[in-house]
Amino acid sequence: MAITLEQATAVVEAALAHGATLECDPLTVAVLDPGGHLVSFARQNNSGIARPQIAVGKAWGALGMGFGTREHARRAESMPLFFTTVAVASDGRMIPVPGGVLVRDGDGTLLGAVGISGDTSVRDEECAVHGIEAAGLAADTGAE
Repeated sequence: MAITLEQATAVVEAALAHGATLECDPLTVAVLDPGGHLVSFARQNNSGIARPQIAVGKAWGALGMGFGTREHARRAESMPLFFTTVAVASDGRMIPVPGGVLVRDGDGTLLGAVGISGDTSVRDEECAVHGIEAAGLAADTGAE
């Protein structure tokens, strides 16, 4: 199972709409399937030039470790050497800060991940969760 283009597009649109409601800085949103392949992507005008790589890195990191990047951030504080090693092993593709959220169906099956970058990590994550839930899917942030 993988997130469909229609679902991924709905996630992106709802996440960006929520960002506008919150008056977020310009956002970049990436939706990946379980294999880490890009399904849908949007970058708002004036979103920074590194934001696409960061958004994909957040989503890719969530998929790579099997939990949302909120948990990455928590673990990175207590295991910095491990996360430095993971960064090297992944060719720098993992971004261990909130904003990378796993996407699941109602049964808990992994469908993909969303990564958002542009505002604070907490607000990026909030927009990702909103987008996922607005598309009728379940968000897994990695929070306990």
